[in-house]
Amino acid sequence: MQGKGIIKFFLVVMLIVTAVQYLYIIPTSGAESDADDFATEQSGETEGEDYRAKRSYFLDSISDQNILDVPGFKSFTYQDLKAKQLNLGLDLKGGMAVVLQVDLKEFLFALSRKNKDDITLKEAIEQASQAQANAQDDYIALFAKSWQDVRGDKKLATLFSSNDALREDININSSDAEVIRVLRDKANETVQLTYDLLKKRIDQLGVVQPNVSLDADRDLILVELPGIENPARARTFLQAAANLEFFHVKRVDNTAINTLVTLDQQLDRKAKIEAGRDSTFVEEKVMVSDTIFALDELGNILTDSIASITEREVAPDQTAGPLFSLFSPNTGNLGESVLGIASEKDLEAVSALLESPEIARQFRDVVFRWEESPLPSAEGEPATDLYALYQLQMPRSGEALLTGESITNTSSGPQPDGQVAVNLSMNSEGARTWARMTTEAANDNNRQVAILLDGRVVSAPSVRGPIPGGNTAITGNFNVQTATDLANILKVGRLPARTQIIQESIVGPSLGAANINSSITALLIGFGLVLVFMLFYYGGAGIVSILALLLNLVFIFGALSSFGTVLTLPGIAGILLTIGMAVDANVIIYERIREELRSGKTERNAVSDGFSNSYSAIIDANVTTLLVAATLAYFGLGPIKGFAVVLMVGVVSSVFTAVLVGRLVIEWWLDKGKPLSFWTAPSKNLFSNIDINWMRNRKITYGISAILVLASLVSVGTRGFDLGVDFRGGYSYVVEFDQDVDSQDLRDALTAPFGSVPTIKAVSSDNTFNIVTDYLIDQTGQIDGKEAQDVVMEALFAGVNSVAGDNLTMDAFSDLGADSGTHVTSVSKVGPTIADDIKRSAFWAGGIGLLLIFLYLLLRFNKWQYSLGAILALAHDSIIVLGIFSFGWARFGFNMEVDQAFIAAILTVIGYSINDTVVVYDRIREYLNTYVSRGKTEVINAAVSSTVSRTIITSLTTMIVVLVLFLFGGSSIKGFAFALLVGILVGTYSSIFIATPVVHDLTDDMEAKSTANLEKASTTKA
Repeated sequence: MQGKGIIKFFLVVMLIVTAVQYLYIIPTSGAESDADDFATEQSGETEGEDYRAKRSYFLDSISDQNILDVPGFKSFTYQDLKAKQLNLGLDLKGGMAVVLQVDLKEFLFALSRKNKDDITLKEAIEQASQAQANAQDDYIALFAKSWQDVRGDKKLATLFSSNDALREDININSSDAEVIRVLRDKANETVQLTYDLLKKRIDQLGVVQPNVSLDADRDLILVELPGIENPARARTFLQAAANLEFFHVKRVDNTAINTLVTLDQQLDRKAKIEAGRDSTFVEEKVMVSDTIFALDELGNILTDSIASITEREVAPDQTAGPLFSLFSPNTGNLGESVLGIASEKDLEAVSALLESPEIARQFRDVVFRWEESPLPSAEGEPATDLYALYQLQMPRSGEALLTGESITNTSSGPQPDGQVAVNLSMNSEGARTWARMTTEAANDNNRQVAILLDGRVVSAPSVRGPIPGGNTAITGNFNVQTATDLANILKVGRLPARTQIIQESIVGPSLGAANINSSITALLIGFGLVLVFMLFYYGGAGIVSILALLLNLVFIFGALSSFGTVLTLPGIAGILLTIGMAVDANVIIYERIREELRSGKTERNAVSDGFSNSYSAIIDANVTTLLVAATLAYFGLGPIKGFAVVLMVGVVSSVFTAVLVGRLVIEWWLDKGKPLSFWTAPSKNLFSNIDINWMRNRKITYGISAILVLASLVSVGTRGFDLGVDFRGGYSYVVEFDQDVDSQDLRDALTAPFGSVPTIKAVSSDNTFNIVTDYLIDQTGQIDGKEAQDVVMEALFAGVNSVAGDNLTMDAFSDLGADSGTHVTSVSKVGPTIADDIKRSAFWAGGIGLLLIFLYLLLRFNKWQYSLGAILALAHDSIIVLGIFSFGWARFGFNMEVDQAFIAAILTVIGYSINDTVVVYDRIREYLNTYVSRGKTEVINAAVSSTVSRTIITSLTTMIVVLVLFLFGGSSIKGFAFALLVGILVGTYSSIFIATPVVHDLTDDMEAKSTANLEKASTTKA
């Protein structure tokens, strides 16, 4: 064997690098052990929410402390070391994963100087936003297409050339194509900056090993937050724009209130006329609320303390119009800065009315903004849902006098009066502006200034005197956590574009622990069974293969750790599959050595020739698998991308350990003069001297396959698929009950709250159900002041509670980390945008994977017939797997959803099936050059007979590990494993009875290339 020195060198280097990766675990394990002790001491528990919170707090506090010092090299913090270790995905650890869409709609308006009044621009942007839900193009490309449809004679340059930031790139004569190019460059910069700032913001969240990645082609940011305990807090971090603004508060007087009364009457008359009523029509009865605030000892109104809230009936001639029926104006009892109050559910409607042309014309220099927190309730009374509305002085520039761009540092801490505040430091320009604002307010009878965050008033303090130096504090309804979070968000800065969650998944820690246990069980059993088989079948050579497999696992985990890969449940499936497929290289080599030994060669010559003659088949088989895995990695999202990475690492590692290291070990053993067996007594003559006319019955196998394919297509066309939430969009919940529940009763109870019949499936655990609904999945804004996912959770709770006996609480039910009781263990949300994106990605992945395989086989075998035979076999395999899933869902008793994991399984089946086919093709090519006098049919039959042992053994070992995965891998992976089981069986069949016969029938003459060239030369000479 040549190059032994190079192989040994790389082996030693890989072992050292891998060992270092594993050594990182020691100091981090020590730190985590200390965290366990701390959490137990502080909480008095060894598990539960309080225990997890204390443990996370300890790890957060030491995340930037050095826990490993390597003299003369480097010091490592806990965060550094965790980043160098294998990350566990959410399905194994619990936590939250989201896909964020960077919203470029407001970005375009901003570049056009916020020209929302331009009807053409507004129409083009709205069309682009609607198209984004069903397209994979980036937003600027969609805007360009929409603009072409609606622009008429208008040019984009007229809208964007007035922006000072674009004048160097755009002038009034610039073409639309030039403007679009500039907009795309600016949009790309904005998306990248949003991603960079979001990463910094997530670092402030205190999550260990967060995973953040950018899909720049689709303006998507993928975020995984393992172990996160508070999803609402995480959503704030991910979606808050952190747009900090400072405004002068405009005092409320009778003029403003009277103007609103007049305008409300006008709006009322307008609405009645539009409704077809007489303008004097009034409702019979109207109730209004009066809020009375408490007074201090000096008689001043305390706006933070409500004395009482009373309701009274107003006379018909006092009936409020559309505004005052929702909004209670300040009649002097709310202080001088509040215009009025409204209930949380009415805020959006009131804001829309205030933005109507009638009101906007009368308040040109004013901007209306709601307070961030509701008004406090009277002592002993339940919390109110009333929010105060401020009227703020809008500068002539149309922008705030001071923004967060001037903030240089932030912190949080208690004030002298005990309130928790966010402290701000400003740059010199901001300090001057702030000093000027506070001086004006102080001189105006201590008028208030308003501090806004993302359009809501978080603080409106009265100014007692000028505040020089640029230091100030924001006080509001903060606790220590919210103040710290706000300080951290402001420290990172404002996001240049808003982000919107279009896919969300939350997994409870208990479900993650269950997945880990089942995965480890499957991994150990599958690996053990493969080892036993290799020992039984190959004897002494089986020991070498075991060493290669163990080394393969060591290298796989080491490589995944060094890459910072997130290991998920599909990733563990990929490792198990890699174990099965890693045996393939050993089987190809060992079966070839057995052939050489049976032909009478010496052991050393048989080993040498066996390895040499196997390289071509091994390379071809593994390259095709790599092509499929690379396609999956490019088009997949989240866990599926992780599965593809594991598969690629496993293929490369398998070839290195089985082919190079395996040969190194075998030749080292033989050099010592010791014999090595490649069979045992029971296996010695298995599959030897096979002589079957495989091609004779090909028309029968064609017929069988045609029936199976036709039946599959009929099933797909009539029954369809059990589409997972990945492909249809919606909310998916896994709910664990502490009592026996009938699925039909649960379905009936949830139909009314959801407004439609949900999909409910039992999962493997007792009394655990997967509930899927599309209720409010298209809702983007708030509903009565609540986020859509919160409203859906409330509807879920209402239905489940009625089934459970009306003895549940919302807090306990929605606690994903609960250890007992009826509760949700995981939540997923997939919006229509990402669902369409996933469907398109699946089609592209399948199509491109098949194309790459076709081109590779054409390159390797120089005949299109080989490529076509392989593609027909792969199409045959895929259709049958699809047909079985179509026929079997809701009949086979386990989850058979078509989701991202299923698409990964189909592509893996394609890779596995082509692996089998390529080995047969490779032997046909070899025999054409060896048996030049034989006919086509004889050569093909001989090639299939000589490789059938490898085909059966590889399929058997792979099926062993996949079957273990199916039996022990948990409910969420059963469908994936079943698809692989079916695919392996069908792929083994098709490589012999479809792909090879097609090559036989499409090829008139199958001569060896060298023989054909020799005959051509002789003919020419004659």
